[in-house]
Amino acid sequence: MPHAPISLAYALSGLVVGFLVGLTGVGGGSLMTPLLVLLFRIHPATAIGTDLLYAATTKTAGTLVHGVIGTVQWRVVGLLAAGSVPGTLATLWALSAMGPLNHATGHLLSVVLGFALLLTAASLVLRDWLMRWAERRNLMPGGRRAAILTVILGAYLGVFVTISSVGAGAIGVTALILLYPKLPTARVVGSDIAHAVPLTLIAGLGHWWIGSVDWHLFLSLIAGSIPGVIAGSLIGTRVSETLLRPALAAILTLVGIRLLS
Repeated sequence: MPHAPISLAYALSGLVVGFLVGLTGVGGGSLMTPLLVLLFRIHPATAIGTDLLYAATTKTAGTLVHGVIGTVQWRVVGLLAAGSVPGTLATLWALSAMGPLNHATGHLLSVVLGFALLLTAASLVLRDWLMRWAERRNLMPGGRRAAILTVILGAYLGVFVTISSVGAGAIGVTALILLYPKLPTARVVGSDIAHAVPLTLIAGLGHWWIGSVDWHLFLSLIAGSIPGVIAGSLIGTRVSETLLRPALAAILTLVGIRLLS
C-alpha cells in the first residue's frame, strides 16, 4: 500500500521544531535529526540528509520574515557563506567517497550527532558566561579580524552541519555574539538563520545526490514546519530565552548521551 502524501506524525514534529527555529534560531537539526533517529528509527544518514533540505526550506521562510522586519546583517551572512560553501562541498565529497549507507556509517554519524548535540547544549548554557569572560579579557574582535574569523566560523559550520545537520543554530549564534557583541540579539539570530539557507540547501542537495534523502518524510515535515517557523519568527523578538535556553540545553544533553550510548 503506497504512503499517504503527508504523515501526520512527521507533520506535527515539523510544526513544533519549526516554531523553535523561528523563535530562537536553535532547534532545527538539534531536535529534528535525533527525533527522527531515536523516535522514528530512521537511518542517521537519511535523517541528516532529509533534515538538511527541511532546514533549508524552513529557514528560507524564517529569512523572509527576518528580512522584512530588518533583522538580517547581510555582510555577516556573506562572510559566513564564503567559508561554509567550500567546507560543505569538501565534506560532501568525503561522504560520497565512503560508499553506500550501512551499519558502520550509521554508527559513525550517530556518534558525531551525539557529540554535536552536547556541544550545542554547552553553547546554550555557557553563552552568557563566555560573553563576560571575553569582555574581561578584551577578546572582542572588530573590523578585519572579525571578518576573517567569521569566514573561519563559516568553514567550521560547513563541515559540522553537513556531517550532523547540527550546529548552524546555537553554535553559530553563540560565536556570532562573541564576534559582533554590538549587534542586537534579534539581528544575530536573523543573520544566522539567513546564512543557514545556502548552507543547508547545498548540503541537503549533496545528500540527495549521495542517496540519503527521503522525500515522503521531507514533504511531511515541511507541511508542519512552515507555519511553525513563521509564527516563531514573528514573536521571537518578544520572548525571553531565560527559561527556554536551559530547557533546550537539558533536552539536547539527554538526547546526545543517548546517541553516544
